[in-house]
Amino acid sequence: MSLLQAILMGIIQGCTEFLPVSSFGHLSLMKQVLHMQTDTGILFDVMLHVGTLTAVFVAFWADIRRLFWEMIRMIRDLAANGQIYFQNLSGSEERRYQKIVHNNYRKFIMMIFISTIPTVIIGVLMNHLAVQAAGSLLAVGTGLYITSVMLLVVDYSKEGKKLPREVGYGYALLIGVCQGIAVFPGISRSGVTIAACLLCGFHKKFSVKYSFIMSIPAVIGAAVWELRELPKVSFNTASFFYGLAGVVTAAVVGFFCIKIMLHLIKKSRFRFFALYCFLIGTTAIICNYVL
Repeated sequence: MSLLQAILMGIIQGCTEFLPVSSFGHLSLMKQVLHMQTDTGILFDVMLHVGTLTAVFVAFWADIRRLFWEMIRMIRDLAANGQIYFQNLSGSEERRYQKIVHNNYRKFIMMIFISTIPTVIIGVLMNHLAVQAAGSLLAVGTGLYITSVMLLVVDYSKEGKKLPREVGYGYALLIGVCQGIAVFPGISRSGVTIAACLLCGFHKKFSVKYSFIMSIPAVIGAAVWELRELPKVSFNTASFFYGLAGVVTAAVVGFFCIKIMLHLIKKSRFRFFALYCFLIGTTAIICNYVL
């Protein structure tokens, strides 16, 4: 892997991870149609995940910091309720339990946890099938068509007003299923999850925020899953520094793409991405029969 390739892959990762165009689908197309070498190794893939995670943390630092501290307080309150339980068993006067989920951020944490469950289950069960589908341009094109339709839904959906306290946990489960389905090539994770959030009546800005922040456990899980193969991988100092270049590129590009998404969701301008996905999907299907 060269420095130029590392930077190019960082740009692709940063753009396609956050813009609703499917990173997996684009990598499959590049590999099969343009004959580009997209397999850069386990270590580099994990490092690119670090880059995109960095972009999310920087863009939503205030929210993530608040979520972290609220999670610590939730654990503390659960421990206190456990203590109250045993005191109530032995005492004559029954004490009242503390309410665990009593603000927007705590509800946000519970929603992320619930969304992650179906994502992990679908991701693990369907991973092998998704890898096989990545070898079929017909499958990639179909996935991009699905993304295109979902993006049109985003543009023409009614403005939602729901914040975490107004959202039922069933919606979080549904959005987690959508995130899991995005393991298939051509289906944009950000595209389908934002569309699902809007269809569930979420506020537009919260839809983008929820889509990107709930990706953190999924991305960390994917990176840990890939790290299983790391002991078998050989790498040198040059490759490591090229990887750092890819990380920085993915983080910087990803940060600006997140800002673009926050702007676009206000303006309802996703139809351009829908058209792009439709054209790229059509190209993939044509190439499937021509090449």
